[in-house]
Amino acid sequence: MPQPKASVAVVGAGDHIGAAIVRRFAAGGYAVFAGRRNGDRLAALEQEVAAAGGTCFGRSLDARREDEVATFLAEADGHAPLEVCVFNVGANVRFPIRDTSERVFRKVWELACYGGFLTGREAARIMVPRGRGSIFFTGATASLRGGAGFAAFASAKFGLRAVAQSMARELGPQNIHVAHLVVDAGVDTPFVRNLRRERTGRDEVAADELMNPASIAETYWQLHGQPRDAWTHELDIRPWAETW
Repeated sequence: MPQPKASVAVVGAGDHIGAAIVRRFAAGGYAVFAGRRNGDRLAALEQEVAAAGGTCFGRSLDARREDEVATFLAEADGHAPLEVCVFNVGANVRFPIRDTSERVFRKVWELACYGGFLTGREAARIMVPRGRGSIFFTGATASLRGGAGFAAFASAKFGLRAVAQSMARELGPQNIHVAHLVVDAGVDTPFVRNLRRERTGRDEVAADELMNPASIAETYWQLHGQPRDAWTHELDIRPWAETW
């Protein structure tokens, strides 16, 4: 197997969007470093990617720990030059405001906003001296508007969007493509399907009514391939059936 010429780091390589991003970039010839809490759960993904002829290294990672994030990205860059870094931590929780504890609010902010700052900063420290690279952040509907019961999540996602916007303005002239992707819909997972079933009373979901994680991953792949005279900073995506 030829040695990959570049690496991709995915912070928040969960079972759905994160795993799909890993698969897409590995299929594109990159060595992919996948980080998540309980990194042992990445073993199956590593084996799947290897069986398809790709390269994936799974690591346990707490995105709130500065030293862990720095070590994770440095390892990826040490294997092959780090070309893409994706921050994909979710932290979506729903609590009425009177039931939102200080611990919940702080933890959600640390996961979804502070972790994004650490990841983006460390990726920039690697990429800027080299003069190239892409740093992408996964956002949500809550990045643009708060909803009832989502004060903690929306505040964190609002903050992450601001971090991404500031980084894009600062790093774009240094040839670093920073983009924020607003996933404005339910993602096709068993959990979301169950929620949809409870809300609508329907057992079946229409074709493409929910977002396929692979489609989201393809969008990231396309973002990385954009020429720099037409870079996208922010992109919102949703299926045909979503109201907005």
